[in-house]
Amino acid sequence: MSDLTALNAARRSADLTDLGVDSRVDVVVIGGGITGTGIALDAASRGLSVLLVEKHDLAFGTSRWSSKLVHGGLRYLATGNVGIARRSAVERGILMTRTAPHLVHAMPQLVPLLPSMGRGQRALVRTGFVAGDVLRVLAGTRSTVLPRSRRIDSAQAVAMVPTVRRDGLDGGLLAYDGQLIDDARLVVAVARTAAQHGARILTRVSAVEATGSSVRLVDELTGESLTVTARAVINATGVWAGEVDSSIKLRPSRGTHLVFDAAAFGNPTAALTIPIPGEINRFVFAMPEQLGRVYLGLTDEDAPGPIPDVPEPTPAEISFLLDTVNTALGTALGTEDVRGAYAGLRPLIDTGTGRTSDLSREHAVIESDSGVFSIVGGKLTEYRYMAEDALDRALAARSITAQPCRTRNLPLVGAAANPVATLRTTSELPGSLVARYGAESPNVIASARCHRPTDPVADGIDVTRAEFEFAVTHEGALTVQDILDRRTRIGLVDADRELAVGVAEELLAATR
Repeated sequence: MSDLTALNAARRSADLTDLGVDSRVDVVVIGGGITGTGIALDAASRGLSVLLVEKHDLAFGTSRWSSKLVHGGLRYLATGNVGIARRSAVERGILMTRTAPHLVHAMPQLVPLLPSMGRGQRALVRTGFVAGDVLRVLAGTRSTVLPRSRRIDSAQAVAMVPTVRRDGLDGGLLAYDGQLIDDARLVVAVARTAAQHGARILTRVSAVEATGSSVRLVDELTGESLTVTARAVINATGVWAGEVDSSIKLRPSRGTHLVFDAAAFGNPTAALTIPIPGEINRFVFAMPEQLGRVYLGLTDEDAPGPIPDVPEPTPAEISFLLDTVNTALGTALGTEDVRGAYAGLRPLIDTGTGRTSDLSREHAVIESDSGVFSIVGGKLTEYRYMAEDALDRALAARSITAQPCRTRNLPLVGAAANPVATLRTTSELPGSLVARYGAESPNVIASARCHRPTDPVADGIDVTRAEFEFAVTHEGALTVQDILDRRTRIGLVDADRELAVGVAEELLAATR
């Protein structure tokens, strides 16, 4: 069973060869982000033959640049969008309790009560947190999974975020939301689970022409082309959707994060959450993350013009994030404390007016004149629901018979309920490895053929050599960049990349 989940160069070559013999499939999905892989899993688990193609790598675009949060929809409740708020809370619960409990955990969010927060603003935040508790209950998520919000005293607030400003600190408001160990790891887990159910997952394969019944593909590694026929074609390319269907008009919004050593925040155990002055439902978060980091985000800025492969933060966004977080810190942070930065583009639907922060996060499924179905908009938390909606629409329009959707209760690779799970004890495994691979952790070590598999790839980096090898043999990594930038997050800090790149090159070469 475990081999069915393995994505690697050999499987990629075999799948391309098979397509050359029989190029007919039920569903072609274009795009290897969270939405595209979600659609591939949904379709494959319904018994359909599925091909997913991605021009670059899994999670190459927006899906790796998020805040790593699985939001419960509180922000959308504040703007009166009850539907998306409730759906987000439901989908968060599904991830945390059924499909990916190994990848999503409760994260405490601390709003410090400082003199700069007036009584009205405090009441507004507290009311919002209580509303979030109600959403959690309505979604059926137990308080043992996501604890209730509450007020804490100053000593507790300082214990959670040691660098919080202490002058006039009157305790804090504490709430909980879902946090991913890594968004790109979720994409890889979904893709491998789709492969487990028979989907072909092909990276470095671009769709250069698409209609409702055929797609012309080009292997980016060899230049060879192939035309595949399909009963339904779904475009899930996010901010690049307009390149597949020129009638689609999006208004990308750039969200920027800064990367710090966790020590700069006193190694916090909660996300420091600071309301943005003048905004009702927007916050800046300083979130403890894997590899001993804190990610500070997030901006929401118009990003007009051509879509870059890798968006870049602007100096103004960096200044905004530093200025905002410093209002809640005892000692100010500066640009010299920033170890790295990243930005992602949200594929928002263009309504023609208003700020990007006010645009709806609802998704839309659009059928082009050529018959291609495109899914645009939406948010990471709702990827499963979006995939179900897009596939249902396409199957109905093409009169394709399939089994009912199963993904509400389908555990991903790494979840204890998935057939590839082998974890019985964590006592002899690094905790960081278990956090990233869940119940599959023993497979990572057991399948390794490299020397010293449990050694770290570099001093001070809690990623093992076996994980680098597993990225190539099981997770579809074809390049050093795939290993450092998406299967792990070492590449976010240039100094860490330099320390680990030699090991990545060594293990990539050894597995070819």
